[in-house]
Amino acid sequence: MLENNLDKKLVSVVIPTFNGERSIEKLIEELNTTFNPLDLEIIIVNDCSPDDTHQRCITLTNKFPNIITYLKLGKNMGEHNAVMAGLKFTNGEFIIIIDDDFQNPPDQAKKLLEYMIQNKFDVVYGYYKKKRHNFFRNLVSTINDLSANFILLKPKNLYLSSFKCIRRKIVNKVAEYNGPYPYLDGLILSTTSNISSIETTHLERKVGKSGYSFIKLLKLYSNMALNFSTVPIHFSSILGVIISIISGLYGIMIIIEKIINPDSSFGFASIFVAIIFFSGVQLVFLGLIGEYIGKILKNVNKQPQYFIDFIKKRNK
Repeated sequence: MLENNLDKKLVSVVIPTFNGERSIEKLIEELNTTFNPLDLEIIIVNDCSPDDTHQRCITLTNKFPNIITYLKLGKNMGEHNAVMAGLKFTNGEFIIIIDDDFQNPPDQAKKLLEYMIQNKFDVVYGYYKKKRHNFFRNLVSTINDLSANFILLKPKNLYLSSFKCIRRKIVNKVAEYNGPYPYLDGLILSTTSNISSIETTHLERKVGKSGYSFIKLLKLYSNMALNFSTVPIHFSSILGVIISIISGLYGIMIIIEKIINPDSSFGFASIFVAIIFFSGVQLVFLGLIGEYIGKILKNVNKQPQYFIDFIKKRNK
């Protein structure tokens, strides 16, 4: 049984929430029931929700004072920043990260934990045969997953989801990162290769809507691509060399053609298109370099990862 394997070790559950007033109470109650009689702590991180999430969480801390630690961030920082804040307040030997939207049922969190303990993995991700997200989120997630194979050297058979279980020693290492643009999966992959995944249920979202807009998804993707790898800049350099070679060969062809046929003429249209094309490529490269420099500047200036506006710790 799971209770025997845990040997009274504490299990921590981190829940980043944004506009979760309609789901957070039911989620906490079901987690408490699902993990009973295990030793459980729950860390709720309210990512500065504009709705009534704060009051609902205060009520929950009064109802479960020995289980819940509640953090409210002073500014909306994004899911990964909120999770990083929660991880630093965990005490458990095993840490489960689960969203507040009920698309990952609490019994599936226990499934992750059981699979990790039985197989002695450092990290276990939940993956889904069919994701119940909208088209744009699924599209960006697919692009992100494929890109991570090259940028983060992720194993191709591993799907990076927000639903995961992590051992204490990995969380301790990950929590050392204090940069303003954390990408949790990048930090995990740079720490351990003892990672696996297991199929879990993914349900339709019953209340509210996702806090991830298309722009926020692209920003999250850029964090993965630019903050944890230099692959994009290497790719740009290689592309620049290829374009230079093609341009040089084209220039040689023009010279040869002119020598063979002195009366031949070359239109201004092709020159104009070439100038626009190469100008566009240069602007893309400059923008990419600017993104790197901007992130370096914010790291040097020690931009905070998050600011905790309110905290109420559990009674131990």
